[in-house]
Amino acid sequence: QVQLVESGGGLVRPGGSLTLSCAASRSGAGFDAMGWHRQAPGKERELVAMITRGGITNYADSAKGRFTISRAHDKNTVYLQMNSLKPEDTAVYYCNAESMIGVLFWGQGTQVTVSS
Repeated sequence: QVQLVESGGGLVRPGGSLTLSCAASRSGAGFDAMGWHRQAPGKERELVAMITRGGITNYADSAKGRFTISRAHDKNTVYLQMNSLKPEDTAVYYCNAESMIGVLFWGQGTQVTVSS
C-alpha cells in the first residue's frame, strides 16, 4: 500500500521561507509525476507545482519565481521550497503522486500559515 507523508508545514511570517517534503512509502521509481496541490479555506484544491520522473517542472502562475519543486535522485521524495511567502499562500498543502498506470495517490496534507 502506497503512503505519501508530508512534513515541513508551519507558521511563517510574510516574506519568509518554508520547505515542504513528501516521502513515499515505497520506491518512487513506480511514479511518473509527483507534485503539490493546495487548498485554502472555502476554495477549490489547486495545483501548485509538479515534476515528472524526468525532471520536467510545471508551476502555477502564483508560484512562479517564488517556489521551487525538486525530486530526490531515488525518486522517493519530492520537495517544495517556498520563498517570499504571502498570506494568500495559506492553505493545506497536499503531496500527490501518479503511477505509470495512472493511479493517483494523495498525502494527508500539511498546514502552511503565512501571517504576521
